[in-house]
Amino acid sequence: MAEISLQDALQQFLLKSKIKEKVQALEIKDVWEELMGKTIASYTENIQLINQQLIITTHIAALKNELIFQKEKIINRVNERFNYFAVKEVIIR
Repeated sequence: MAEISLQDALQQFLLKSKIKEKVQALEIKDVWEELMGKTIASYTENIQLINQQLIITTHIAALKNELIFQKEKIINRVNERFNYFAVKEVIIR
């Protein structure tokens, strides 16, 4: 039997698991301030990842407008940070 590291074993498990998106959403939340900056992070109320759709919730109208214009940038930053295509679409609520 081949030996693999614990990290590799966990990654293989997550790839086949239904909890993969929940783990990815938690990872995105952990680095959201680093990716988007302190101001945007402080006014972002919730972040969810469902079927490769990143759902960002905020009640600040100006921020909603800014995030709408930055959708492609958000997708690129998140996917580059995690080295895989976790996000295909951004939805602002």
